[in-house]
Amino acid sequence: MPIKRKLPGPITILMIVIILAAGATWLIPAGEFDKLSVANNSFILTTADSNINLLLTQHTLDSIHIKIKLEKFTNGAIRKPVAVPDTYHAVQKNGQGILAILQAPLKGIYDSIDIILFVLVIGGFMLVFHESGAMVKGISYLSHKMKGKEAWLIIMLTFLFSFAGASFGMAEETLVFYPIMIPLFVAAGYDLLVPVAVIFGGSQLGSLASFSNPFATIIASNAAGVNWMDGLDERMIMFAVSTAISVWYIGRYAQKIKKDPASSFVYKIDGPVKSPFASEGGNNSAEMKLSWRTRLMLLVFLFTFSGLVFGVVFLHWWLMEMTTIFLASSIVIAFLLRMKENIFVNKFITGAGSLLPVAFIVGVARGVTIVLNDGHISDSIIFYSSRLVVGMPPALFIIMLLILFIIFTLFISSSSGMAVLTMPIMGALAIIVNVPGKEIVNAYLFGMGIMGFVTPVGLILPSLAMVGVSLKTWLRFILPLMIILTLLCAVFLVAGVMFK
Repeated sequence: MPIKRKLPGPITILMIVIILAAGATWLIPAGEFDKLSVANNSFILTTADSNINLLLTQHTLDSIHIKIKLEKFTNGAIRKPVAVPDTYHAVQKNGQGILAILQAPLKGIYDSIDIILFVLVIGGFMLVFHESGAMVKGISYLSHKMKGKEAWLIIMLTFLFSFAGASFGMAEETLVFYPIMIPLFVAAGYDLLVPVAVIFGGSQLGSLASFSNPFATIIASNAAGVNWMDGLDERMIMFAVSTAISVWYIGRYAQKIKKDPASSFVYKIDGPVKSPFASEGGNNSAEMKLSWRTRLMLLVFLFTFSGLVFGVVFLHWWLMEMTTIFLASSIVIAFLLRMKENIFVNKFITGAGSLLPVAFIVGVARGVTIVLNDGHISDSIIFYSSRLVVGMPPALFIIMLLILFIIFTLFISSSSGMAVLTMPIMGALAIIVNVPGKEIVNAYLFGMGIMGFVTPVGLILPSLAMVGVSLKTWLRFILPLMIILTLLCAVFLVAGVMFK
């Protein structure tokens, strides 16, 4: 029997990329652009041999041919130095050796400690909140209340799972809901595809239009050097439109199955598959109530993410303040649960530890950028890439980028790994080809979101295993929706670059 080979893990892939990047520093000509940054209410132009103070005005930007509005710098939408067009110049080669390769991930962790700490605190918050059982209780309560009104349940739950994916990146957590939801949907006359479409499909749909997902939107924006709030309005609109389309698509299929069970894709392709979970056994919705504590937990959870957005928009919060609100909410939840101090600390640390792989991915991937920067070829890659796309319409460029991210997601399922690996180069290239940085982030989100429905390195195979349905059946169901969403994303991206 042939051995099934698996792709290396994200950190192994990133270390391979670091080695390749180090090799590239010996092959690619070294060079740099002049850089423009903001400090002490003035522009700082960094050239090969000096730092020049310039007035913080739109005229300054126009005079050096940077086609960016002044407010992008003053409101924090752009947080990293910007390459000045037509200033690329050769510098002395600095090839990176074995020591640089070994130090790169460590330097990357040092360099990205703020975002790493943010990720770890979120992990602690999520496990402390999970201890309350509020999320599962809330969904169970809603399911029982809506018994007999499953068509509305499809609408509400698809929206809730999509919102969870878009707001805080719900992914693996969805697996706990299958034993709860499958008996309900099967009893209503639907097939086993419907709960997969609602639970997995809903959360994956949310990742496509992530508006505050810390593991995708915030990390990608940070790596690209733009404020994650830049483009929020577009992502919110995409969230509403894509969720509405998907609810219609899933509901249409569900009603078709209810009227004619023989039209089920599961029945046609997999045969008479039985539900892997027993029926509910007569639970009465009137018997199930949410305690005041559970309701309070859900309110704290909602307040945490709404407070995060409010703080960033109106109070100009960044990573320190964003991390603090998750820490504060963790303490509030522990207090409401009357959790003992030692238990709270252990749970929080365990939760943080569960996201340590994500934190290391962020740091190791930053090591790629460090190798390229120390080898003086980051700007060279951007320079030669920009020559390939010079004269290319921004609309065509952004569509090509969407396609690239769709392809990349076949091999890399980690949203944070993809973000920190690609965004530094893509974000800098976007400015040179006059494409807003927010659209680069959106292309990344849309591409990963679309291919995430079917990529075998994602969660679709475990989700299908939970219900006993084949991948072939899922592909027959989901491909038309993926085509619709791809066209929708393309329209949004083109509109974003045309009306910037």
